[in-house]
Amino acid sequence: MSLLSSPTRLYRVVARAEAVTWALLLTGMFLKYVTKTTELGVQVFGMVHGVVFIAYCLTTVLLFVDQRWSAGRLALGLLAAIPPFATIPFERYAERAGLLGEEWRLRTESPAGLLEKPTAWLLRRPLQGLVIGLLAVAGLTGVALVVGPPV
Repeated sequence: MSLLSSPTRLYRVVARAEAVTWALLLTGMFLKYVTKTTELGVQVFGMVHGVVFIAYCLTTVLLFVDQRWSAGRLALGLLAAIPPFATIPFERYAERAGLLGEEWRLRTESPAGLLEKPTAWLLRRPLQGLVIGLLAVAGLTGVALVVGPPV
């Protein structure tokens, strides 16, 4: 079963990865600020967490469009990436509430609107969609690096 086979599978993997990278970053912060032994954990895990954070946010937007989430649910999904480990309870809530689905709606339904047309194109071409998604994560990570770390 591929990562992109269903909205539920993709969101579960990305939400859990985001939580794991939070744990790694917090470990790095402990080593830097509490034990004062090394900054390497923050440097490495901070970057990893930033990349996965962006992937989680893009995945949340993808689900918002494909599964027709409300703007409020989109906001909750995006806000769940900010506190440590909150993506896991949000992912569980989304699954229980039927927000994820086992099928990508726009793989079979006709897209309507400005957001659905490119989303349908990406979902109907999983390999190209994955490559474009990875390029989007890389591009947004580059922008974040230019802007600088959060204060």
